[in-house]
Amino acid sequence: MIEDSPFVAAAPVLVPMPAERPYTYAVPAGMRVVPGSIVRVPLGPRQVAGIVWDGAVEKVDAKKLRPIEQVFDCPPIDRAMRRFVDWVAQYTLSPPGMVARMLLRAPEAFDPEPWIEGLQRTFAKPDRMTEARTRVLETAEGGLAWTRSGLAHAAGVSSTVVDGLRAQGVFETVMIPPRPVVAAPDPGYAVPALMPDQSDAAEMLRANVAAGIFGVTLLDGVTGSGKTEVYFEAVAAALDRGTQVLILLPEIALTHAFLERFQERFGAKPAEWHSDLPPRMREKVWRQVAEGGVRVVAGARSALFLPFRELGLIVVDEEHDPAYKQEDRVFYNARDMAVVRGHIGGFPVVLASATPSVESRVNASQGRYSRAVLSARFAEAALPDLKTIDMRRAPPARGGFLSPVLLGHIRQTLERKEQSLLFLNRRGYAPLTLCRVCGHRFGCPVCSAWLVEHRFRGQLVCHHCGHNERRPKACPECGTLDHLVACGPGVERIAEEVVAHFPDARTIVLSSDLMGGVRRLRLELEAIANGEADIVIGTQLVAKGHNFPNMTLVGVVDADLGLANGDPRAAERTFQLLSQVTGRAGRTGKKSLGLLQTFQPDHPVMRAIVSGDAEAFYEREIAERERAGLPPFGRLAGVIVSAATRAEAEGHARGLRRAAPQAIDLFVLGPAEAPLSLIGGRHRFRLLIQGERRADMQGFIRTMLAEGPKIRASVRVQVDIDPQSFL
Repeated sequence: MIEDSPFVAAAPVLVPMPAERPYTYAVPAGMRVVPGSIVRVPLGPRQVAGIVWDGAVEKVDAKKLRPIEQVFDCPPIDRAMRRFVDWVAQYTLSPPGMVARMLLRAPEAFDPEPWIEGLQRTFAKPDRMTEARTRVLETAEGGLAWTRSGLAHAAGVSSTVVDGLRAQGVFETVMIPPRPVVAAPDPGYAVPALMPDQSDAAEMLRANVAAGIFGVTLLDGVTGSGKTEVYFEAVAAALDRGTQVLILLPEIALTHAFLERFQERFGAKPAEWHSDLPPRMREKVWRQVAEGGVRVVAGARSALFLPFRELGLIVVDEEHDPAYKQEDRVFYNARDMAVVRGHIGGFPVVLASATPSVESRVNASQGRYSRAVLSARFAEAALPDLKTIDMRRAPPARGGFLSPVLLGHIRQTLERKEQSLLFLNRRGYAPLTLCRVCGHRFGCPVCSAWLVEHRFRGQLVCHHCGHNERRPKACPECGTLDHLVACGPGVERIAEEVVAHFPDARTIVLSSDLMGGVRRLRLELEAIANGEADIVIGTQLVAKGHNFPNMTLVGVVDADLGLANGDPRAAERTFQLLSQVTGRAGRTGKKSLGLLQTFQPDHPVMRAIVSGDAEAFYEREIAERERAGLPPFGRLAGVIVSAATRAEAEGHARGLRRAAPQAIDLFVLGPAEAPLSLIGGRHRFRLLIQGERRADMQGFIRTMLAEGPKIRASVRVQVDIDPQSFL
């Protein structure tokens, strides 16, 4: 107790800012806080929300302490989640306050939702009966409370009918709790009939959930094998045990179709959590997750930081997907952090994919994960026949990008009234625009990147900083009119070529940057599934778990695209992406075909995809990683130094290199200019740290940052543990 003071104690409070430790605040007399309490505290001239943290308080003169202003009427953040925040901060070398910031993203949810005014039937009778009044009274039988508008809608009458009955005392006003954002899912609502291998996998998952202890299972099944139905059985087991469930999905555009599948199985939708959710709904979901009312959440990677009251299962769908990596402020991989969350909370985690990451396959082979394999498609539907088109022998016509072989198969597919998908992982019309007279190339003024032409919008766009400008008619360098030429294809250019060849076909372009955003994408995905398109041209968005019943042909326009860079994961990502996109064909049992246009038909990735021998690809890739000491057999970390001038960025990066401690199991490569050396007007240099699997990477980098030059002027330093991007 602090003597001669209105405060009785002090408490450490973690605030959502780049703070390396909690700050100490005084606890006023009569106020009760516990570790995990969400409080409002003064921070400089502002008032911010923070979390009462664990550990001892600093020894500070009591007179200098500022008091906690308010304790929110909110369930405390539990110990497992607080440990998770500390673990993520330590592993990613991020300030704990910035990790806590992801947990406190819905400030309006810290206070309880207000109760709603409702109506409840009394024993009074109306002075006269009408057909409308009869319907209202029949609807209100049973003593349940209704909102005014809800009762009117359910009875099929106007609100004035309800108002008249209330005026006569037939209804009395009562307060009712806020409505849940979703109904409670029923584990026994529509239990599916599973195939034998599905049943075996589902039984394994149910047993893990029933045991109620930590363990990771890799659900490894070919495209169309029914992985979702299998892990739904784990979800049902978790609900039966009375625990909450989190299902992570890599793309917002996937959510709508997934919600419908979930509702078909459980009779109600899960709550959603992603960046496209309206603020008011985000607050409701956050609050009801914390109170335990929401039992299942389906969301993007940020859902990992929701304050679950009794989380008992995490499922990571499409666990290989790069979208799980966050590369802003706190750099983390949601797949790996989901495993950590399960370990800290003591509950099972399921990783599902048709093309698992090399890391997950190695963890399964070494016994750290269990593995359940689904080797055949559901209902014995056949996988598509896969073939390469050697572009050296069957090149496209001059000015085109589609081989005559692929065009011939598209024509045959149209004649059968089936759908074709053309895949090119490049947005826009063309990746480069130049002048044929003087050679001027259109580049971003603040990035070291070419501007991508988007002909649908008539703009040249930078895909890194968002800069855009109108496509001019004359060259800005030499002034020549009508001599600007687009180089290379994007999906818009492929669509133009398709329309020229098949003018009567219904063609849709799917890309994440089309006008209309997520809402339009969902409508177009639904239209494709309903057979309202003949030819679909899309980027990697179309490779992510969609079910198009009438799609029997998939053509990959440039299968070599992902292999043409120095990324150590290039072969793995190309294999995953091409396997996923060709897996969109023939999912309902129709005979189907996948064609890969390539200049390297003998490349190991192409051979593995065409042969269907995924095991051979994984064996080769794993062996190469082990020889090179790359993850998961070694460790990598990137340090990105950026500044307003090239000299500042390079000087600071070289200073960090000089400050690196001596270590026998870790070494530093660089600094070197990043492949994208300028983004948003900031010059970028990279250091890459490589080491043995058990090396203390975090301790090494901490020492380097502490001993290195102090951050001055415009310099910023970002640390990326386990980098996924090397740009």
